[in-house]
Amino acid sequence: MTVTADDTGTGTALPVSDEAFHVEQHGIDHIPERERWARPRDVASMWAGASFNVEYFVYGAILLGFGLSFWQAISIIIIGNLSWFLVGLCSLQGPQTGTTVFAINRASYGPNGSRLIAFFNWITQLGFETEGLILIVGAGLVLSSKAGFHPGTPAKVVFILLAVAVQIVLPFLGHATMVRVLKALIVPFGVIFGVLLVYGLIHGHSNVAGASYDNWQLYLGGLAFTITLSGLGWTECGNDYSRYLPPSASKGQTIGWLFLATALPEMLMMSIGALAFSFIGSSAIWNGSNPFQAFTAQHSIPGVFVVIFLAFALVQLFAINSLDLYSSGVTLQALGLRLKRYQAVVLDSIICLGVTFWAVFDSHFSTYLKDFVDVVIVWIAPWCAIFLVDWAMRKFHYVPRELQKTDRSSIYWANGGVNWAAIIAQVVGMFAAISGLYATFPLPSWLNEVVVHSGGADFSVYLGLGVGGILYFLLAGPLVRRQRRVQDEALAAASSSV
Repeated sequence: MTVTADDTGTGTALPVSDEAFHVEQHGIDHIPERERWARPRDVASMWAGASFNVEYFVYGAILLGFGLSFWQAISIIIIGNLSWFLVGLCSLQGPQTGTTVFAINRASYGPNGSRLIAFFNWITQLGFETEGLILIVGAGLVLSSKAGFHPGTPAKVVFILLAVAVQIVLPFLGHATMVRVLKALIVPFGVIFGVLLVYGLIHGHSNVAGASYDNWQLYLGGLAFTITLSGLGWTECGNDYSRYLPPSASKGQTIGWLFLATALPEMLMMSIGALAFSFIGSSAIWNGSNPFQAFTAQHSIPGVFVVIFLAFALVQLFAINSLDLYSSGVTLQALGLRLKRYQAVVLDSIICLGVTFWAVFDSHFSTYLKDFVDVVIVWIAPWCAIFLVDWAMRKFHYVPRELQKTDRSSIYWANGGVNWAAIIAQVVGMFAAISGLYATFPLPSWLNEVVVHSGGADFSVYLGLGVGGILYFLLAGPLVRRQRRVQDEALAAASSSV
């Protein structure tokens, strides 16, 4: 394998299959150990670049729009972002297996059963990509108005087309390029948000009109919103980036670096957003079609800084969307599409274009976001629990070459390529999550029993995680034990041949 000079600042030579500013050749295939160039802090630097993120600033402001008090929102932000520990745990399989999440997922669900979950994830990534594009278009519209141009529908169409074209670039090039770019964004955005924090401390306040101080049901709803948009909503992407770590990478360092690079910046970003809600714009604007319009209805922050902030936000949003596009590309491969990773990125962008047109012209951002979060919670909470429980039941190991097989020869084939214990646990876990979901859209009472009998409390995340994980543990034991014996023999044979 030909290698190049260091392209990421790690001091390590990179193989041409993952070289910054060149098209990455790997998809869901196994990454050989000689190509595992990353260290835990390299992966963390990529996540840090994604965490100093204007999206989380907007989430913090929208959280106040729930009707929570300022200090309730701050406590939710702190507790909710602890869910980044889940992303750390869901990033430990990649170094051992050298492949992506939904190739690893073939062990717990079976090669065919895993396709269903991969489809759920693909839809989820489309949703996050659309969210980013809505904000990109929104920032572009506000910048245009600042320049004296008031765009109509044709201009919005052009903005969307340009945004989709630009956002393809980073995920098309691949992993090393995204690491390089996101790492470079940490310092400038740290400075910009630091300045915004200063304005928030000067002009912000903790008195929120109409806040409800004794509505514990509302508090749980805000917590479910925050957990999902912080750590839980990224658990299905962790191994897509940690697979470039060597098997010897410290598990403690991987979790620790990732948590420091994500949870702490996002707590800060969301808290700044909560402060901004108190003195920038109004509740109606933050909960409207374009939250960035709030910056046109305030006089506390100089217009020059608003322009700088939104211009940098555009750059950052493109970089953040690259993570979603990259993961959706490899997820399409896991679904069975015979596409190269970068071809899947292009296909995904074309589909995302249509969804974005609908979202921009027919939906308010906050409504779209809350509806989307509801959909994500229902499938991802039980999946996360099943994925981690399966890994623990297999003594924290898989056979990498077997994860690349999608036929009967795989030791993870189970019954017709499906681990029915996982499918049953997933379906029941989803039903449990829905029963405790305080949805923004109407649900029949028989499907929403926990919410009905708790006065509107949202227990969806906890029921999904708990029911999915416990039921899988109870149902999957015999199959996993049989597979684990074969797995252990294969791992021992592979170790002795080295």
